[in-house]
Amino acid sequence: MATPYYLPPDKVPLPPPDAKVFTTACDYCIVGCGYKVYRWPLGREGGPKAYENAFGVDFPSDVLHGKWPSTNMHNIVMANGKPHHVIVIPDADIQVVNIMGDHSIRGGAIAQKCYNPGKPTRDRLKQPMIRVHDLLYPVSWDLALDVMAEVSKYVLKKYGAHSWAMRMYSYQYFENTYALTKLVLRYIKTPAYAHHDKPTGTGSDTPGLRDAGIDPFSASYEDWSQADVLFISGTDPYETKTIIFNAWIMKGIAKGMKLIYALPRKTSGVVYGEKYGGLALILYPGTDTILQLALARIILLNGWEDKEWLSKNIANKWEIESGFGQGTRNTPWQWRTTWDKFGTDLEGYKRWILGYKYAELKTASEITGVPANQIERAAEMLTKPIAGKRPKASFMLEKGNYWSNNYLNTASLAALGLLCGAGNRPGQVISRGGGHQRGMMPGGRYPIEKSPEKYPGRRRKALDLDRWVKGGNVRFAWCVGTTWLQAMGGTTSLIDTFNRMTRLNPNQVKSLDKDHIIEVLKKRADSGGMVLVDQDIYPVDPLGTKYADIVLPAATWGEENFSRANGERRIRLYQKFYDPPGKAKPDWWIAAQFAKKMGFEGFDWKDSNDVFEEAARFGRARRTNYHPLVWLAKRTGKKGHDLLREYGTTGIQGPIRYEDGRLVGTKRLHDETLKLGTPQGPTVHMKWLTKFNSQSGKALLLKSPWELFKDFYDFIKPKGDELWVTNGRINEVWQSGFDDRERRPYITQKWPDNFLEIHPDDARPRRIESGDLLDIENDKVPVQTGGFLGVSSDDLSFAKLRERGDIEFVRGSFTAVAIVTDAVKPGVTFTMFLDKVSPANSITPMVPDPISGRPRFKLGKGRVRKIGESPYKKSFTTMSFAPRTII
Repeated sequence: MATPYYLPPDKVPLPPPDAKVFTTACDYCIVGCGYKVYRWPLGREGGPKAYENAFGVDFPSDVLHGKWPSTNMHNIVMANGKPHHVIVIPDADIQVVNIMGDHSIRGGAIAQKCYNPGKPTRDRLKQPMIRVHDLLYPVSWDLALDVMAEVSKYVLKKYGAHSWAMRMYSYQYFENTYALTKLVLRYIKTPAYAHHDKPTGTGSDTPGLRDAGIDPFSASYEDWSQADVLFISGTDPYETKTIIFNAWIMKGIAKGMKLIYALPRKTSGVVYGEKYGGLALILYPGTDTILQLALARIILLNGWEDKEWLSKNIANKWEIESGFGQGTRNTPWQWRTTWDKFGTDLEGYKRWILGYKYAELKTASEITGVPANQIERAAEMLTKPIAGKRPKASFMLEKGNYWSNNYLNTASLAALGLLCGAGNRPGQVISRGGGHQRGMMPGGRYPIEKSPEKYPGRRRKALDLDRWVKGGNVRFAWCVGTTWLQAMGGTTSLIDTFNRMTRLNPNQVKSLDKDHIIEVLKKRADSGGMVLVDQDIYPVDPLGTKYADIVLPAATWGEENFSRANGERRIRLYQKFYDPPGKAKPDWWIAAQFAKKMGFEGFDWKDSNDVFEEAARFGRARRTNYHPLVWLAKRTGKKGHDLLREYGTTGIQGPIRYEDGRLVGTKRLHDETLKLGTPQGPTVHMKWLTKFNSQSGKALLLKSPWELFKDFYDFIKPKGDELWVTNGRINEVWQSGFDDRERRPYITQKWPDNFLEIHPDDARPRRIESGDLLDIENDKVPVQTGGFLGVSSDDLSFAKLRERGDIEFVRGSFTAVAIVTDAVKPGVTFTMFLDKVSPANSITPMVPDPISGRPRFKLGKGRVRKIGESPYKKSFTTMSFAPRTII
């Protein structure tokens, strides 16, 4: 019998003075706002006087006081086997990140994430399950892991490591990502491994920044408030990183900072920026390279570049030609920047861009759809001196920029930023805004030598897992904490592949006898089918768990002691404050138990702190290096987690250093103003603390020729009655809404279904009104099926792939509710990017960037037609059609 819970009362109880206090951070977006958790047993509560409650505040108090708990901040959980009240509230005393307890609509309700069987979280996965006769039945951990291990051993022995695959998050916690990657990369050694949001499992999301010598998370949040001009490409921080906007960008605007947005639509943050003297460059999807080249060309034509800074910080011709500009031999960098002649010095870049037709203002305006005078105005705002003083410019980019034309967009943005003197100074940075928090701590090296994929010539590159699965090459697949199918391009085609290789395969389990299960699943593998394991906190239906043979329940935020970093590399402990439901276990534990059943050594961890301390040794070269903290903890007789907990919600920014007898965080990377102390413990071997990440310590200007993207762009751009269908986040819903959309009534009420923003000029001829139900279809979604063994640079072009028959075209569609608004550009529509039921990625290409291997999720297109009216069209209580440009 389940332990009884009690629904929270309408009146939120106050925590008594002796309530136990835990520190944590929000589990959602990249910002990682600091929170405190107050926990106390049922049957007691605090009083309204300051001395009667744990907040130390007299009630009633001001709602915006910072210590005022709302109903969404309260829940009831099991802790140590007994029911307890919890209040999860922003830390009102914090002076970093969410200063004085500010929070987003997501984090402010994070207490509702906690498992409570009397609330909508009742559908949490609570026990391992195996599919029998197409139904999932509960089984023991031993049975589930025994089956997984025996089938894995069989597959690895008979078909090799290439046939054993894992797709996993990269955003979770250090303890979990280290344990999983230690298993997969150090012991299984499979190249069939990828992260949640990309076809391949290695390499930078923003390789143009990396090749220029810029770490994509080099900035601190403070930098976003210190610029005179902030160029924001491919994101609206208000919608996606609310507290970065509210606590930091708005602070800069109050001091006179101007925003320049480069997006295909307007949102609240864009309109707010315009109101205070900013500029909105509303461009067509995928054309950021052209816009950024045009801006750079105008700056150079007028001599507005930061000449003094560039002379000291950009690699010269000798450094580049001698190999000291950047990178090492036989790396993807060398292929991109040396053999393909992308990298150049300042004079070489200037000669190239001043003579490059696609950088000319008239051409750029025609391709991007941005008026020429707006492009000119943006160049002036970024660099034109006023009264002899140069403006301080910073550059923020995110997925709208790099999930379309990945390499060229990021390389051209890096070059633009460097010309403006940005990259290594307070308020003058080039950095990602970020999506999810930074929890990756690799426990092994990606086995690149086993990958069948190659760059031109002999150099290998990471395997495209989705293409590998579609080719029938995977016999065992393990999906951990992600929506594999709807999250990737060509969703419909990928779903069909999974269905064929799992549910439609004739070898299906008929009983819970262990020998029978193992025998049937081995036959499945031998017949060309695939055995699928899904590990998550909720069933991911209708597109995920339904194909799994084995389902494993994971413990998550609040249910284990975890650690990770936010977007400014701030590392904190996310404390355990309640019991996981049923038999759910943390991912590190699941990986360890499986590894031991496989006969692997080195997985005898007693708790998550053991994993945390072991992982520290393997992360010493990373921006999130916390090895000095573990070193100091051991010298003082403490556990690493315990020392990290002492830093509370403030945490400490990586890479952590031990200087002058204390631990020191790093505010920003490449910082020429950083004063390094005397190291008395582990040495941080990172010259890019104060220099750019290159052999010379200088940045590199990269050319970004549009011709390398043009053939694909010419194919993918809308024709006839087609429209662009780009996608992104909205403020209220995180990711797919996997743990809030169905479980928080106010979210479900506002967004019960996916939506499609469409311009009135496009809606009118299609007779579409707000509230209409739409079908969005593309019957020619390109899906790359071949091209694993490229032997010449021509093999990487889209035209060549088509000529060789390595591209197939599939039908994709999804449904959405219309919102007619002039916030989107004519010819462009916008939808939520990861709806679980109606995924927009059904119509996005499954053809990655040939230079970087990164996806092109933002380049969907389709025909939009009305198929009826939604139930929300005439309702005044469900689904809002108000424009997102209201401020």
